[in-house]
Amino acid sequence: MLEELDIKNFALIDTAHVEFGKGFTVLSGETGAGKSILIGSLAFLLGGKSGVEQIRTGTSEAQVCGTFLVEGSDALSWLDEHGIEPEDGRILVRRIIRDSGKSSAWIGGTPVTKADLLDFASFLVDIHGQHEQQSLMKVSEHRRYLDIYADIVGEVRNFTSMYSDLVEKRKLLDSLNTNETERRNRIDMLSFAVEEIDSAKLKPGEDEDLEAEESRLSSYEKLFGDIEEICGAFSGDDSGSGLGIVSMLHRIGATVSHAASMDKSLEALDGRIQSAFYELDDIGEEFKHYRQTLVFDPEHLAQVQDRLELIGKLKKKYASSTRSPISEILDYRNRAEEELSSLTDSGRDREGLEKSIAEAEKNVYVAAKQISAKRKAASEKMSAAIEEILHKLGMKETRFRVSLSEKAGDQMTQKCGPYGMDDIEFLISANPGSPLQGLAKIASGGELSRVMLAMKTVLSGADMVGTLVFDEIDTGIGGEVAVSVGDHMKKLASGKQILCITHLASIAVYADNQIKIQKGVDGSSTSTHVFPVEGEERVKEIARMLSGDASSEASLEHASAMLKKFGGM
Repeated sequence: MLEELDIKNFALIDTAHVEFGKGFTVLSGETGAGKSILIGSLAFLLGGKSGVEQIRTGTSEAQVCGTFLVEGSDALSWLDEHGIEPEDGRILVRRIIRDSGKSSAWIGGTPVTKADLLDFASFLVDIHGQHEQQSLMKVSEHRRYLDIYADIVGEVRNFTSMYSDLVEKRKLLDSLNTNETERRNRIDMLSFAVEEIDSAKLKPGEDEDLEAEESRLSSYEKLFGDIEEICGAFSGDDSGSGLGIVSMLHRIGATVSHAASMDKSLEALDGRIQSAFYELDDIGEEFKHYRQTLVFDPEHLAQVQDRLELIGKLKKKYASSTRSPISEILDYRNRAEEELSSLTDSGRDREGLEKSIAEAEKNVYVAAKQISAKRKAASEKMSAAIEEILHKLGMKETRFRVSLSEKAGDQMTQKCGPYGMDDIEFLISANPGSPLQGLAKIASGGELSRVMLAMKTVLSGADMVGTLVFDEIDTGIGGEVAVSVGDHMKKLASGKQILCITHLASIAVYADNQIKIQKGVDGSSTSTHVFPVEGEERVKEIARMLSGDASSEASLEHASAMLKKFGGM
């Protein structure tokens, strides 16, 4: 259950703190006041769409926090699996969107991904708006609703896994049954590739070492000249007329030592000079040793170049480019060997695979029949339950059916898809004498809203979600129908927390709590304010919803009478 919602710099809302109670809560306000912004902030908090346009103008980030009383076992299990502990049975959820476009979320102080947030939120709140209402128009969604009602979602998920395994086995058999000539050609090609790569005896990183060696050997004369010059600089020329770096530094060191004997403050510099002398002397010796190892070997250079040419040819054939690492060639070789093994063993594997497919087909068919039987039993109950609710919601002559038909096919294809053997569609007849037709044929948005309300009602007992949110549920209805919708939502709220945006007083009077959303203008700034209305203030709000006038005596009397009759004031 949602207990508190704190909003900061979200859309038109500067700051808002809203407390929610149990039962039925309506959100009301004039058109354009920002009622949907409040629901939008809740949807954002629970992992919905995030974007910089949601940040209030002039600010750098928007933040929404919600406190939830966690009652469902699924939600508690999720928290336990992720090492998050609620406090006093409550959990704080927080989400931020920054002007950089990045969003962050926390559950109970633990940073979570958007996927984790959506997963956890599915146990807390179910938001119904115009978008979800449109899902009723998609026949592909009807199967999902029926499976939730029948409490077979897990069973269908397992079936889907079985079916996918069967499909993969069939694909493998098809590949094994490919034209034998093509199979042999493929074996020959892969065998040649493996043999060619193996004969090259490649080593990871070998090409980089060879390229470095080729560069050194092909630049021998320039390199030797540079080393000669360096060695000369260190040791001086052979005639003795010039001092090398080491000899010069030695002479300077002696002079510095003499100076330091007269002035102790120079001892540190003397030490540094001595260290530099020994370091440079060692470096000079290293260069002399390196000069002795420099040998021009044209035959070795040719071998290096031949090896690089071979590696280049292999890269052209088996890697993505000539600049790719040798590991790509070796990866190709390993994949080729695996495919070779599969193709070579295909004759032996085919018979065993065919037996495995036959067994899998049998298991899939049996499982599909069991699921279908459960769907059929549930469809009859679901049809009757929804039809009964629709009658109470003012659609007294309406007939509603959950239609099941077997998929086309034969025993060979098992008449199955990834979710079973049933084609499922919701059919409705809103007028006496009219045939049952698909929901897409419904012209009235009000009728579709009531079908969704009935759907949510019958599904409410099949899950542990504690809060249902309805946005635009009153589209296209009014009068007695609105009264029946309000009465129905009041009853639905006996087992769930219900939040509903409405502009109809005949729905609002049934609520246990009412929250008003109001737009205000301060200079050039527009803000949305959220606050509860009780007592006389609620009477005024109901009066405004009735007639647009919150001050006329007739409207106030009418509002007061409705609240006493339907709301228990």
